[in-house]
Amino acid sequence: MKDHLMQVDTGAPLAVATGGIVKRYGDQVALDGLDLAVPEGSVYALVGENGAGKTTLMRLLLDLVRPESGWARAFGLDVRRDGPRVRSGIGYVPEHRDWGPTWMKVSRLFRHYRVYYPAWDDDYAAALVERFEIDVDRPVEKLSKGQARRVQLVLALAHRPPLLLLDEPTEGLDPLVRDRVHRALADHLATTDTTVLLATHHVHEVATLVDHIGVLSRGILRAQLSTDMLSHRLRRYRLEAPSDWAGPASLNGLVVQRRTEGGVGVWTVWGEEHEVRQALESSGARVRDTAALPLEQAVLALLAREDR
Repeated sequence: MKDHLMQVDTGAPLAVATGGIVKRYGDQVALDGLDLAVPEGSVYALVGENGAGKTTLMRLLLDLVRPESGWARAFGLDVRRDGPRVRSGIGYVPEHRDWGPTWMKVSRLFRHYRVYYPAWDDDYAAALVERFEIDVDRPVEKLSKGQARRVQLVLALAHRPPLLLLDEPTEGLDPLVRDRVHRALADHLATTDTTVLLATHHVHEVATLVDHIGVLSRGILRAQLSTDMLSHRLRRYRLEAPSDWAGPASLNGLVVQRRTEGGVGVWTVWGEEHEVRQALESSGARVRDTAALPLEQAVLALLAREDR
């Protein structure tokens, strides 16, 4: 099954690539042989439960932590050997506040960060400040979580970096701020050539932005493919079958999930619809209907799939 779910075109230019990344914290394995491929210009959602390894990967790409083995590159640059060059082209929104001296006023913080990014766009930064209604005279330590997240987004977006790393950017925010964040990100993508690697477990919030998906669980990448491919190949089949029916052997390894609802079997299966339907019906089942899964349901099915 895993081979079927690794569908990224290896011939396409990659903004981020890793090979065999292993990272441990004591006896805990945070990343286990991670082979990530993020195409240039994509919005790639890395989805997984808390503790899956998403934050560790983000910090590793910034060379803030280092793996026991494996390699990582951003736009062809080794993140360890070329760390400063890599970081200058990244806009980063960490999951938690992580911006150094908190005694500064927001305006001073912007000037402090501006020094490190030659491409910083003052006019764009000012427009973002106005859009997010940021009080630049407020000390950083006095910011609420929602205010702090808006400041972090200005810091990440204002130099229009070729790569954005967004780690749970809306976690813990109220619905109004979440909506502002998503609209600002959509507008940024419409006007700036950039690649986004977004770590989240709120897939429904970003479904309209995302075009590639990676499913990470317990440090292992379970799936990696375009959302178009996921929608086309992963489908739900509602069927009727005899009580002792076990299903066709030809689908072994392709059945992601199966359950019963009101006496009707509900199978989630990877494959071409006509081939799966033919296999089910030739083995004695009657397929009532089929449907593509919404992105969030597809991801949840992959996280809980039978052969993991």
